Amino acid sequence: MAAERNEELARLFVGIARHLHAEDDPAGAREQITLAAVATVPGCAHAAISLVRRNGTITTVAATDELPAQVDAVQYETGQGPCLEALEHDRLYRSDDLEAETRWPDFARPAAERTGVRSMLSYRLYLDDEVHGALNLYSRTPRAFDDHAVAVGAILAGHATLALSHSRDRQQRRNLSEALDSNRDIGVAIGILMASHGITRDRAFDVLRDTSQWLNRKLREVAEEVTHTGRLPSAPERSTPR
Repeated sequence: MAAERNEELARLFVGIARHLHAEDDPAGAREQITLAAVATVPGCAHAAISLVRRNGTITTVAATDELPAQVDAVQYETGQGPCLEALEHDRLYRSDDLEAETRWPDFARPAAERTGVRSMLSYRLYLDDEVHGALNLYSRTPRAFDDHAVAVGAILAGHATLALSHSRDRQQRRNLSEALDSNRDIGVAIGILMASHGITRDRAFDVLRDTSQWLNRKLREVAEEVTHTGRLPSAPERSTPR
C-alpha cells in the first residue's frame, strides 16, 4: 500500500513540476503553487505564499482564498507565527492546534478565534539573496498535518522554490529584452527625426516625448511608428520640429 501511494505521489509531482516550470509569469507560478498545495498535501484546505520585500515588509502575494490573508494579517500585526519563524530560522514550522499553541501567544489564539484556523504548516522558500518567502498551509481541523503531509509539503516547497526562481529569471530576461528593444527603437527614431528635420538629438528626443504625452501613448510606441513610417504620428496642435 505504501509503495503504491509513493508511486502515485511521484507521478503526481512529475505533472506538477512540468506545469509549474512551464509558467513564465511569477504571479501565475505563485497561484499555481498554492492550488497544488491544496491538491497534494493531505489535510491542506487553504494555502498562501508570503514574500519579504527588499525593505523588510512581509506581504501575502498569493492565496487560494481570503482566509490565508486574514491569518497572515494577525502574524504581521503581532510579529509572531509559524510563517515568520520559518522566514527567520530557515526551517519548517508546524502548529497542530492554534488554540492550544504556546509558542506564539499573541498570534495563535487570536488567529484561531478570528478565522477558525487550527492547524498550520510553514516552509521557507529559497528565492535569491534579496528576496525570500514562505509557503503556508492552513486547516480548520486540529492536527490536520501528520508526518506524511509534512513530507509531501516539503517536496512541494522544493518544487515551488525552483519554479519561482525560474519564472523570475524568465521575467527578468523578458524585461531586459524589452528594454533593449525599446532603447533601440527610440534611438532609431531620434536619428530619423534628426535627419528629416535637421534638428539636434536632444530636440528630437523632446519631440518624441512631447508627441507621446499629447497622444497619451507610450514613448516606445511612438518611436516604433516613426521607425516604420519615417514620420511622427499626427497629434492635435503639435509643434513642428525645428
